[in-house]
Amino acid sequence: MLKPPFKDVDVERAQSGFYEGHSVIIALLSKTIMVALVLWALIWPANANGVLGSLNWRLLEDFNAFYIIIVGAFVFFLLALALIPATGRKVMGQPGEKKEFSNFSWFSMMFGAGLGVGLMVFATAEPLGLWGSNPVVLSGAVEANSPEALSSAYIWTFAHYGIHAWAIYVVTGLSLAYYAYTRGMPLTIRSALTPLFGSLMNGFLGHIVDVLGVVATILGVSVTIGFGVSQLVDGLYAVTGIEWIMDLSGDAPVPNTVGLITGLMMIMALSIISAVSGVGRGVKYLSNINLVLSVILLSVFIIFGSFLFAATTYASALVDYLMHFVSLSFNAYGPQSADAFAQALPQEAAPFADALKGGATNAWGSFDGFKSGLTGEAAQLDDAVLQAAYAAGEPARQFGWQAGWTTFYWAWWIAFSPFVGLFLARISRGRTVREFILGCVIAPTLVCFAWMTILGGTAIDLELTGNADGAIIGASNTAKLFVTLSQMLSGPFFSIIAVMCVVLTLTFLVTSADSGILVMNTIMSGGDQDVGNKHKIVWGLVLTAVIGTLLFAGKTNGGADPMEALKSAMIIGALPFTMVMGLMCVSLAKAIIRDSMREKYLQEKTT
Repeated sequence: MLKPPFKDVDVERAQSGFYEGHSVIIALLSKTIMVALVLWALIWPANANGVLGSLNWRLLEDFNAFYIIIVGAFVFFLLALALIPATGRKVMGQPGEKKEFSNFSWFSMMFGAGLGVGLMVFATAEPLGLWGSNPVVLSGAVEANSPEALSSAYIWTFAHYGIHAWAIYVVTGLSLAYYAYTRGMPLTIRSALTPLFGSLMNGFLGHIVDVLGVVATILGVSVTIGFGVSQLVDGLYAVTGIEWIMDLSGDAPVPNTVGLITGLMMIMALSIISAVSGVGRGVKYLSNINLVLSVILLSVFIIFGSFLFAATTYASALVDYLMHFVSLSFNAYGPQSADAFAQALPQEAAPFADALKGGATNAWGSFDGFKSGLTGEAAQLDDAVLQAAYAAGEPARQFGWQAGWTTFYWAWWIAFSPFVGLFLARISRGRTVREFILGCVIAPTLVCFAWMTILGGTAIDLELTGNADGAIIGASNTAKLFVTLSQMLSGPFFSIIAVMCVVLTLTFLVTSADSGILVMNTIMSGGDQDVGNKHKIVWGLVLTAVIGTLLFAGKTNGGADPMEALKSAMIIGALPFTMVMGLMCVSLAKAIIRDSMREKYLQEKTT
């Protein structure tokens, strides 16, 4: 007979004072880390931006393959749990417990979680960006922004927003739900590691695990809000033409620092009000508004966009995605050393290795850009030699692209997983492990695919047919949606839909921020979902300060992208929690196997 599982998770909480109902240690550690980050970015913005960028790239050089392979492992781990009869049929709840929500309500809430700021920003930007740059384009097999590049663009679009993304959320969500509803433990991160560490989770090790969850959530939500605020400012400019919120000095208008900070203040003020009003009021009403406006926006693209092109693309892209699924899951690249590049060069190009390396290894460049950037004797090499030199840098280009694109997404979803995972856990009580995995991975994935092909496919079709004449490709990522709409619609109707998109972005942002605030408070209160309003306000202010100062740091010292510091901080912060998630998988497998053995023993004993 196996001994009973450890269930006595006890997060020590203050009985009185400012931190009443909260763990003082978790709160202070989390706030200390965030306040230190804010002060650093505020007092030494250029230093913060530079150091975060350098540390981020160093970590990517060392851990890019780790990120890629562990996310692939998450997918196949969940697939095994769902398909094995003994594990798949286990119910996340007490014996005989019924589902808390109907299938319709359950799916509706999942769609609300899936259709967020990321899809508003990247529904057009992601397919268009990948149409111009993806591993097949980098290899030289197809030309960027050509009809031949469409297939590979959607393979990676589906990879970034499909099964892998939702598997990351479900690993965290399933762990939280299983222990909370099957074993009656607190709905907090440390509970998920008790099968491995037992009572140690009640001490400092448990505090560290929860702090890593809080920090990851803050940084993941910060990146989401950062992108969303930028799109909100772009939308306001498209609707009103207000110039003081934009930087008009470049090739395309982009939000300036004043516009970003103004938009951020507005968003976070509304988010704090919504969080204080409670889930039953704020989040519920905003989610309903999000769903209605999302359906209207999708309908506009179906009626006025390139729906036939999108539908055809959806079907062919889905087949291509599934055929490449295993390689997408585990094909990881490492950095290419200067010696390896030099050894791969043809003999004629070897003396010019230093001059050739920068352009040949640039993941965001092209052969024409590489060739035009050469000077001196290197520029006199004939085309065949230059083609071979460019091919010699392909491993570095593939690594740079994967680290800067796919790994960025994996880190973003991992940082976001305590937030989305806890939400999925809260709505899935009474469901089987198989239902939870298949329902929370497959259904939202198909909706994300439809969103990406209908909106993104319309943008690509407008460029392919020449109607957009490069206007959408030339726009900033957060402005691409509004530029696409301006190519589809005109007059008052465009203004009405653009205003609706601004409102939809606003409500998505407020929902993400106030839900993130609630999740952080839930973790710090040891799983107690009924926390005081003062801490919601404090964490709302902390979140505002983190986003604002890192946006400011990203713009300093000539920084072209205000999101750089935020993205770097998020990837760095996600790495420790990625390791926690790996342990969650081992822990969950052990818990389910041991619980099945206990059930079998009890059945044999009673017969």
